[in-house]
Amino acid sequence: MAALSEKEAEAYLDARPRYPMDWYKKIAAQTQDHKFAWDVGTGSGQAAIGLVEHYENVVATDINEAQLKRAVKHSRISYHHTPKNMSEDEVVALVGGENSIDLIVAAQAVHFFDLTTFYNIAKRVLRKEGGLIAIWVYNDIIISPEVDPIMKRLVDSTLPFRTPIMNLAFDSYKTLPFPFKSVGMGSEGKPVTLDIPHKLSLKGFIGFLRSWQPAMKAKEQGVELVNEDLINKFEETWGDENQVKDVFYKAHMIVGKIKEVKCESEQVSKDGNKDLLHRTEVGRKQERPQPSDEENRQIKKQNTSKDEAC
Repeated sequence: MAALSEKEAEAYLDARPRYPMDWYKKIAAQTQDHKFAWDVGTGSGQAAIGLVEHYENVVATDINEAQLKRAVKHSRISYHHTPKNMSEDEVVALVGGENSIDLIVAAQAVHFFDLTTFYNIAKRVLRKEGGLIAIWVYNDIIISPEVDPIMKRLVDSTLPFRTPIMNLAFDSYKTLPFPFKSVGMGSEGKPVTLDIPHKLSLKGFIGFLRSWQPAMKAKEQGVELVNEDLINKFEETWGDENQVKDVFYKAHMIVGKIKEVKCESEQVSKDGNKDLLHRTEVGRKQERPQPSDEENRQIKKQNTSKDEAC
């Protein structure tokens, strides 16, 4: 995720929703232990503050220092800046070491990661027994019948400026690789869709749009999508500028665990047993005594006599 200025980070925090506490409760019910959770791409700590209700310790990391400065403080949450030049081993050590994390959460973040690196780290630190990884993204907002069509036009206008990373979010994570086994809460290619209720003011909404990654990407290329004309349209349809509206963000979630890997020696043993069985059956056939020529003549004579009797 691109680094935000102090002002943009403040606007982002105001508009970003709090995730429903029920989500954490349902996910936590499926982890074997509740000692350590890792919030990756924590931003301002929205997910971390929910995790700490169910886990004894939460490690929250982010590449963006401006957002970490505004993170929600808690005695059992430790925030850490993780710059791009950190190695996999350094990140593993920072969050607790191999096979140490009960739950990994990446909220509105995983599409910004180097997925190969992140999944490698996740598989190292996640508990092999009873550990879970949960990712989710919200990519649409429902405000009102008057505001929503203007928002849709803005979303459509971002298409030329979207990166493949952004498209993972716009596609609701349906095209996102997720090399973990499903636990019944979405799966690779089939995330579950959920609603996030939120209260939003016009000022907070406009601030959010200006800090929105697709709009910032367009601005980097000299195009101001959130311009005065667009803002005027939102102001006209919003109504009272001091009105705080009940809105819904559309979210998409996948939860999984480390896939079971069959021990190679077990497979070799099974294949070996099959081969041994095959060899034994062949051996038995080969060990059966064959009748002599005289015995064959006697058998043939007996069969001829039986035919004549019939």
